[in-house]
Amino acid sequence: MDPNKLNHGEAADAPKLIKTRPRPAAARPQVRPKAEGWTQLSGPDGRPTLQFASPRVKQPQTHLADMTLAEREAKVVELGLPAFRAKQLSKHYFEHYTSDPELMTDLPKDRRSELAEAFFPPLLTEVKRLVTDDGATVKFLWRLFDGALVESVLMRYPGRITLCVSSQCGCGMNCPFCATGQAGLTRNMSTAEILDQVVQANRVIAEGGLGRKREAGNGAEPERVNNIVFMGMGEPLANYKRVMNAVHRMIAPSPEGLGMSARGITVSTVGLAPAIRKLADEDIPITFALSLHAPDDELRDDLIPVNSRWKVEEVLDAAYGYYEKTGRRVSIEYALIKDMNDHPWRADLLAEKLNARGRGWVHVNPIPLNPTPGSIWTASTREVTREFVDRLNAAGVPTTLRDTRGKEIDGACGQLVATEQDKRDAAAYAAG
Repeated sequence: MDPNKLNHGEAADAPKLIKTRPRPAAARPQVRPKAEGWTQLSGPDGRPTLQFASPRVKQPQTHLADMTLAEREAKVVELGLPAFRAKQLSKHYFEHYTSDPELMTDLPKDRRSELAEAFFPPLLTEVKRLVTDDGATVKFLWRLFDGALVESVLMRYPGRITLCVSSQCGCGMNCPFCATGQAGLTRNMSTAEILDQVVQANRVIAEGGLGRKREAGNGAEPERVNNIVFMGMGEPLANYKRVMNAVHRMIAPSPEGLGMSARGITVSTVGLAPAIRKLADEDIPITFALSLHAPDDELRDDLIPVNSRWKVEEVLDAAYGYYEKTGRRVSIEYALIKDMNDHPWRADLLAEKLNARGRGWVHVNPIPLNPTPGSIWTASTREVTREFVDRLNAAGVPTTLRDTRGKEIDGACGQLVATEQDKRDAAAYAAG
């Protein structure tokens, strides 16, 4: 999948599907969702357990990226230094992607270590990196201060660089097809932990670690991450305050933040309707993506357990409200799973429900699920996929099939999880 084009028109080089006339639906089996290879946590009523609140665990020390510029200045003054030193520290981190005091030569030599200790407590330590697509896709395994493990995926596309970031350690939404949710929610990530994924990715890019590095010069800016998708580990809207703080730092100009475009940031959710409505009130022109995966409550209750709290109609109403408030077209993510949610009548029902709220407000992105031999969780056939897409387009719903990046290194959508091998690698790294 190219997540940067979730809310945009077709690129000139984008693959095209051949348009065909939708055919009468043939009878196909209905496969029901079930967890494979792990036991889905459930309550006394048998329904999957949902975790909305982060467990009460220790959070990392306050980092420069957790603070506003004014708060950084106040802390610098507390340390007996002039306020302008906060801007210098911020530039080192957000522009030069470093927290190494030895590289901060514009700061007083006898205070550098003290300032670094006060503003840059350790956040993300790289344990492992996996590379595919001729170096254009990199998956990072990060160890956090408390030993928790998270992953992020860096992807180069023509003219842009995208980072898929994590917002929680684990996930509490308990979706049976998603590897991240298998272990449940460990804790929310801090604002700085979210941002440090971007800063460290920018450092890797600057060092030439993302394949064919584009040379700066002739008016070209040095390369860096210019698209963010909150589609890594966790449910972003369940960590609302810290995610939005991170978004504000991303779009704030230097030295306050990274100076990114809000339109290059995508926040996704499985359907927390109240938080979607709250997001619409933020008045920030980010892209909003709804992971729907089924238009009918009967299937979505099992496929996306949070649907037992907020049904399809309410979630779509909230998504349409986001469009009404912001004028930003909404993306509907739909993983096509063989004989589970890819039936022609579901394409028709999805089109009906979207069109009932108006035209021009939404774009559907079907995504072929990563196939697993012998599993119920496998991709729809090419023919079924084409018919599903064609039915939506024929109904006037703009629809584009998206490809998936990083599946060879378990870096694609729904694949991010700390494996037992990852845990052993992290333990070995920590032991030195």
